[in-house]
Amino acid sequence: VQLVESGGGLVQAGGSLKLSCAASGSTFSINVMGWYRQAPGKQRELVAAISSGGGRTTYADSVKGRFTISRDNAKNTMYLQMNSLKPEDTAVYYCNVPQVGRNYWGQGTQVTVSS
Repeated sequence: VQLVESGGGLVQAGGSLKLSCAASGSTFSINVMGWYRQAPGKQRELVAAISSGGGRTTYADSVKGRFTISRDNAKNTMYLQMNSLKPEDTAVYYCNVPQVGRNYWGQGTQVTVSS
């Protein structure tokens, strides 16, 4: 499985961004997908995750009510709509596909929120 993120950038506090994660390769094997982020000097943390059919989602407390995760299985793409962005949301955002025996990661996309 190969994962490619896009959509990051620089935005002012209160603004919005939409991230995309395009999957290719053995996409038939993909079940759960997730977004993680890592800020400078901090550990990588789970932001949101979504089930294979999209019916179940989970969010970090820090982004609940502001971020929305979704996926389009026909396009093998996952999204993260980020609204009301805060400076503390600044991080590199990674797409993740967990599978038995290994985790697949994208290369990351930088999100910078200015105050």
